[in-house]
Amino acid sequence: MNRIIGRKAECERLEKCLKSEQAQLVIIYGRRRVGKTFLINQFFDGRFDFKLTGAYAEPKETQLRYFSAELNRQSGRNSPVPKDWIEAFEQLRVYLGLLSKTEKHVVFLDEMPWMDTQRSGFLPAFEWFWNDWGCTQDNLIFIVCGSATSWIVEKIAENKGGLFNRQTCRLYLQPFNLREVELYLKSRDIDWSRRDIAETYMVMGGIPYYLSLIDPERAFNANIDNMFFRKRAELWDEFDHLYQTLFSNSEQYIKIVEQLSRKRMGLTRGEISERTKLPANGALTKMLNNLADSGFVRKYAFYGRKSKETLYQLSDYYTMFYFRFIKDGFGRDEHFWSNTLDNPSRRAWAGLMFEQLCKDHIIPIKKKLGISGVLSDESSWFSSRTDEGNGSGAQIDLLIDRRDQVINICEIKFSMNEFQIDKDYDQRLRNKIEVFRQETGCKKTIQLSMITTFGVQKNKYSSIVTSEVLLDDLFEQ
Repeated sequence: MNRIIGRKAECERLEKCLKSEQAQLVIIYGRRRVGKTFLINQFFDGRFDFKLTGAYAEPKETQLRYFSAELNRQSGRNSPVPKDWIEAFEQLRVYLGLLSKTEKHVVFLDEMPWMDTQRSGFLPAFEWFWNDWGCTQDNLIFIVCGSATSWIVEKIAENKGGLFNRQTCRLYLQPFNLREVELYLKSRDIDWSRRDIAETYMVMGGIPYYLSLIDPERAFNANIDNMFFRKRAELWDEFDHLYQTLFSNSEQYIKIVEQLSRKRMGLTRGEISERTKLPANGALTKMLNNLADSGFVRKYAFYGRKSKETLYQLSDYYTMFYFRFIKDGFGRDEHFWSNTLDNPSRRAWAGLMFEQLCKDHIIPIKKKLGISGVLSDESSWFSSRTDEGNGSGAQIDLLIDRRDQVINICEIKFSMNEFQIDKDYDQRLRNKIEVFRQETGCKKTIQLSMITTFGVQKNKYSSIVTSEVLLDDLFEQ
């Protein structure tokens, strides 16, 4: 377990499963490439009594042959290939029943959603296996894992049939936060500035697999060129592969995320339907929920509106980077990222993505503001009187509505140096606060909080700022 970065809560929960005197059905899920398999392999040090990985897009017969090969390899026997999943789980039951009754036994089914092919009977067979025998084995830990989060949630975690309320441990694996990314890079002798680490996060998020592709001998910009823009780069075809392996009807999911990529504040369900031409029915709702469960989209409140008008925001960094820079520009310049250091489009992108990064690091922001113990709701807001896109309207990217009757209006700026508030910007800030009060009827105390890379330069206008959060603060646990 020495190689595990972060994941403290998950490891503690798995440790409890090991110590439990009851059968354990553990489900672990999360975005593809987030490190689910790595965590389980490292935690259990590869010591499994049986392990099987589902094969993508393979028929039942092929899956069963893989099952048989693994079971025979582990048991040292030569059992015939089972004709169906009922027989397969019966063979597994017989094998496990012959093992020691005093030791813990671990079974790991990785990418289980891929085993559940059409009309395969996989899920009913697994339900029968667990309910009839598995749940009675106090020394059994059965781990179910999959990147198709929607399948894991619907078929296992929120199963309304034979597996209802059967799981004993449910782990949703999040991407690394900034601090964990820094620790991971240092573990590979990559000593980058925190600004470079933040930009890395804004490109690919805290996804361990993507981070593992970073070349320690290259600088940040050269790495991005190498990973995304050179011919046949490591991640040149990642986008299509990512969505096709996670979602059936992936074209419809891609339509949704592409429209969300064009609207930084997010879209309502109705707006998504209008822009994608997908019917505003239960199927669309299910797709949006699947995207949210898989970590690609966040459901976000809009301050002052009813919950039915929830905004859906694209929250996957790689997907946003793909639509902004890769989709239409791939192959044009193998040194694209290095050649756009001062490009206005890149600066605009960095500003938007820093806002996203801050929304994903609310805990350290609240810690710096001294309100860790205060309940709060985080949301966005923009004036209904003006068009968000014309730059003249009041807009709040992050608003922290606290239970102690205080609202933090967070102004987020990504800059190369200390951020300077001049006369014009001071007036815009005051206008923003006033318009917010008028349109929302807010009676709470309002505090202006600046979240910047290197702080606010002290001058005669900086006194408008009540509190500050720096990039360094986002690296705090």
